[in-house]
Amino acid sequence: MCSPQESGMNTLNARMLTRNRSLGPRAGPRGCGEEPAPPRRGEAAAEARKSHSPVKRRRKAQRLCVAYEGSDSEKGEKAEPLKVPVWEPQDWQQQLVNIRAMRSEKDAPVDHLGVEHCYDSSAPPKVRRYQVLLSLMLSSQTKDQVTAGAMQRLRAQGLTVDSILQTDDATLGKLIYPVGFWRSKVKYIKQTSTILQQRYGGDIPASVAELVALPGVGPKMAHLAMAVAWGTVSGIAVDTHVHRIANRLRWTKKATKSPEETRAALEEWLPRELWHEINGLLVGFGQQTCLPVRPRCQACLNQALCPAAQGL
Repeated sequence: MCSPQESGMNTLNARMLTRNRSLGPRAGPRGCGEEPAPPRRGEAAAEARKSHSPVKRRRKAQRLCVAYEGSDSEKGEKAEPLKVPVWEPQDWQQQLVNIRAMRSEKDAPVDHLGVEHCYDSSAPPKVRRYQVLLSLMLSSQTKDQVTAGAMQRLRAQGLTVDSILQTDDATLGKLIYPVGFWRSKVKYIKQTSTILQQRYGGDIPASVAELVALPGVGPKMAHLAMAVAWGTVSGIAVDTHVHRIANRLRWTKKATKSPEETRAALEEWLPRELWHEINGLLVGFGQQTCLPVRPRCQACLNQALCPAAQGL
């Protein structure tokens, strides 16, 4: 049997155990092995909402554009494109110097009978330009001496757009004979003069495109008209002399078959500041030295530099 003292102690321990069970784990400090206390009512609701909230998707990675600072040459204006080396014929500069030396006397037919010498310098500007164009139309397939003679006879009759239109075809033919293809040229002169009167007030067009659209006017005539009548260098005027000499000197990358093809080939490499000079220079050289048949290679300063001379 227990003593009264032991019985009292047992009763006190039983009460403390009952109280601890009723309070649960919150009654004392949490130890390492104890379970966490359950959340309160508000905290439980928040946890529930959090557990049922949709999962956020990860954003796609965005590309980052990085701009690098350009060099000083790239700022402001665009940088110039790289220049592609242009083909040019061998020894052409020395050949040109030699031709200039051979032409220094300026005594070829073109030097005193060419288009620059066929118009009336005292006539009004519009009339002068018309006479320049007419002399060019007559010069096709014709020697300078014959063209100059025809122009003198026309000017003696008063050479204007109106006077030509008032002249009958038979009379005009007699005045320009014996230029090459004179019958066709009578027709072209009349047609062109009519167009100039109706569309240009008796003047001539100021562009190559409009000039070559006129009956009987080709590219060579148009470029010479621009140079002589308007004082504008629009291209290289290539006739049979320039065409022949350019091919003999190999001034074209490949052999050309027509004056217009030669013009395009020369303009690809020949410096523009030489375009105005080259026609008269080569025409006179072709009239005196580099003849179509039996060229005078022995008297030519370019004999040692000319590919064609090596084969003769």
